[in-house]
Amino acid sequence: MSKRLKRVYLAVGAALAAATLVACGTASAVRPDADLPPTSDDRVFLQLRDAARANDAGKAALLASQIPDYPAPGYVEYFTIKPQLFDSQGHARIDAPDAPVLSFLQRYDGQAIADRLRNDYLVVLGSRHDWKNFEQQYSRFVLNDDTQVKCYALEARLSRGENVADAARALLVEPKWYGDGCVDLIGMLAESRQFTSDDIWQQIRLAYEQNYTSTGSNIVEALGQEKPKDTLLDDAVNKPPLYLARGVMPNTPAHQLTLLAITRMARNDPAMAAATFSSVAPSLTPAERAIGWGTIGYQAALKRMPAAADWYRLSANAQLSNPAYEWRTRSALLAGDWNMVRWSIEQMPPTLRAQPSWVYWHGRAVKQAGDTATANQEFQTIADQYNFYGQLALEELGQKITVPPRTTVSDAEITQMQSVPGFALSQRFYALNMRLEGNREWNWPLRTMTDRQLLAAAQYAKRIEMFDRTVNTADKTKAEHDFSLRYLSPFRDIVERDAQNTGLDIEWAYGLIRQESRFIINARSEVGAGGLMQLMPGTAQLVAKKIGLGTVSRAQMNDINTNILLGTNYLSMIYNQFDNSPVLATAGYNAGPGRPRQWRQDLRAPVEGAVFAETIPFTETRDYVKNVLSNTVYYAALFEGRPQSLKARLGYIAP
Repeated sequence: MSKRLKRVYLAVGAALAAATLVACGTASAVRPDADLPPTSDDRVFLQLRDAARANDAGKAALLASQIPDYPAPGYVEYFTIKPQLFDSQGHARIDAPDAPVLSFLQRYDGQAIADRLRNDYLVVLGSRHDWKNFEQQYSRFVLNDDTQVKCYALEARLSRGENVADAARALLVEPKWYGDGCVDLIGMLAESRQFTSDDIWQQIRLAYEQNYTSTGSNIVEALGQEKPKDTLLDDAVNKPPLYLARGVMPNTPAHQLTLLAITRMARNDPAMAAATFSSVAPSLTPAERAIGWGTIGYQAALKRMPAAADWYRLSANAQLSNPAYEWRTRSALLAGDWNMVRWSIEQMPPTLRAQPSWVYWHGRAVKQAGDTATANQEFQTIADQYNFYGQLALEELGQKITVPPRTTVSDAEITQMQSVPGFALSQRFYALNMRLEGNREWNWPLRTMTDRQLLAAAQYAKRIEMFDRTVNTADKTKAEHDFSLRYLSPFRDIVERDAQNTGLDIEWAYGLIRQESRFIINARSEVGAGGLMQLMPGTAQLVAKKIGLGTVSRAQMNDINTNILLGTNYLSMIYNQFDNSPVLATAGYNAGPGRPRQWRQDLRAPVEGAVFAETIPFTETRDYVKNVLSNTVYYAALFEGRPQSLKARLGYIAP
């Protein structure tokens, strides 16, 4: 089940009827019939949004002219300006108009929609290399969450003669987000000689390793005169066995193309890549050999091949991609090689190594080597974090998991949240199933709130039954907390009844619902899963028949009572299939029972539940299992009023 939810509120509640809509500077009332189909103006507005997404400037202008008095004027205007800045392929237009952008930014300064347009405009300014205006706007870009813009920001510094090579290497780790800006930065770094040809080839391999072939092809241009012939590059990328059969010529481009060919071959068949690489590796330098074995080990680890750890052992000190570093450690965990776990993590880039997961596993490796004092120091650095690895670190320090003291806020503080600019507009967008825009407007004022204000906002969201905003807002507090909001438990009578009837822990059911839908009654996923427990239609029908309900309609599947009944029964069925292992059952609920069954069969020896969770090959399922079981422990602490153990719930997974 995909968690990339397209959630929709069909009923926003009576509270919205009285709310005041502060629509980008213009006040208007939220429609009291927000649970009814959109008005004709709403439909035009939604079409306008789609035209803006497609960068169809002509259509956007025409649609905007049909709703001159729409009560979200800032968004109407944004949706007409944005498609003027990009072409149909999403590339910035060098000749994009400046005047309407600058006028908009002045009039809506300080609002979420202005920051959104500033993001777009920065991409245009960066593509022009208009560094003076870029830096002026960049200093006012609040969220600064766009990798492409960050690349242009480094390029602006480069234009002033600064050395930004190290900052660029730290930033350029996910080709998925490069866009034109990061490819341009790589080219400029090469031109200024701040990036060597090795740096550029590392970026080329990274793009092809992650299968962003167009990005990889564009980065090749940064090699300039050192660029290999197109025929050789094509063979290395698209016909790696043919390329490698020629042997390795004694020159740097040939060595780099060999590594690229191995990278491509390993994606399809790591074993064949390993056999081929063994024959060509003697012609490479030790550093190049380590890189080659690293990319083979990475692809083998993704497929949970037993040989992955052996190939990875040959990659010590290699410059790898972040995913390859992570999977080297995971393969060592599966192999039970704690020494390898330790040196693998120690060779990660500092930012990656600082992540809670790798702090925890490094601490475990140090502890395994007998240095408990140093290990405890590492555990202490993350034990105050309310997440999966913070919980495990706390237990390594000999403490059970509890919830922090509850901070309560007054009714007056909650009521005050009704007038927060953006909240009412976000509610309107949720009613129109505009989740992206709704979240943007809701989250914008949260940035500057104190913990008490965040809790008041969370209580306000609960009052108007926007439960996902309740959870996500309460989740942002740093020192003062209310875990009854962070781990909300609506529909308690229904969930408790069905959990008891199916033999499930109610805290597990809630832990799963929190991760699946954040308690949005009408949540829908891209692949068709629906309801609080995000059941696929086929699964819902199968379970319904097994428990005697017969065929159920789509409306019944999304009904709270029916959805929870079907979901808890399905989870119970999987749980029984997997010898009462919540780790395997949770993975099966997300990825289907067949996959965790295969992952279990691939094991060579029993492993801790935490090791199994960390080594799940699907990123979505891996994060899902950790989050669900972390949630479960906090729900148990809330419901039972006593300390809990995550490690006990995780248990061990045997082959």
